[in-house]
Amino acid sequence: MKASGIVLFVLITGISQAQQSIPLEGRWDLTIEWNNQQVPSWLEVRHSGRETLIGRFVFAFGSARPVAEVKWDHGRFRFSIPPQWEPGTREMEFEGTLTDHALTGTMIYTDGKTYPFTGTRAPSLLREGKINWGKPVTLIGKDLSGWKATGKNQWTVENGVLKSLESGSNLMTEQTFTDFKLHVEFRYPAGSNSGVYLRGRYEVQINDAAGLEPWDIHFSSIYGFLPPHRNVARAAGEWQSYDTTLVGRTVTVVANGVTVISEQVIPGITGGAIDSQEGTPGPILLQGDHGPIEFRNMIIRPRL
Repeated sequence: MKASGIVLFVLITGISQAQQSIPLEGRWDLTIEWNNQQVPSWLEVRHSGRETLIGRFVFAFGSARPVAEVKWDHGRFRFSIPPQWEPGTREMEFEGTLTDHALTGTMIYTDGKTYPFTGTRAPSLLREGKINWGKPVTLIGKDLSGWKATGKNQWTVENGVLKSLESGSNLMTEQTFTDFKLHVEFRYPAGSNSGVYLRGRYEVQINDAAGLEPWDIHFSSIYGFLPPHRNVARAAGEWQSYDTTLVGRTVTVVANGVTVISEQVIPGITGGAIDSQEGTPGPILLQGDHGPIEFRNMIIRPRL
């Protein structure tokens, strides 16, 4: 080994040995008591270098956002983040305690009010063994049987097409699922935006993005986390398709016949999730509060 290589090895070894493991590191599923609601959120904490802790945070809406530094001191932590889609300019401030493998703490929102939160360590959702898929199940029938709106309903079914002609409530299946293969075809007008939430927690983004860069907030991304390697979005008004496979938290997305995400791990819930209970089955949820959208030929094959 050359001298320069030895020096580099010593430096790297010294850094590794100096980096202390902190029990706060990892991913956490959070629940915030916010205006008489239980709001799902998510936190990731990890080392950057020898001593600095950094992270990512997902609130009830919006995308995953970076946390520049998480302060840690004998079981207590704190961090702050600037607003994303929240009203006002005040930063959101978090502080809490880690005890018995659980988090408790408070969030000061952009309105200056304080809200309590709790957190549990996110499950790995690691699957083992051979996968056997069940028979295909058609989710869109002659009417809204098997579906329920999250608020006042604006969805209709006409000739096998599930339609939301204006912004309103989201729509989700009454049945819940664990692992599955999902085929769905969709169409949107210019400028519209929607999404398909896997287990009601992980959004596969739908938006009018033809010709845009393949970012993690654009067409066929896992919103805020995983970008597609290519943007294969067609022009607004054309029928398009996703074929999505979800096993544990590993996802593959085939958009318009092209594999754009291949067996990637979804770190946590995305904004708009129904809850943060990642270890439980969940519905297929269709976003209807961002603009007009149509779906057809929605077929699911649950894992046996």
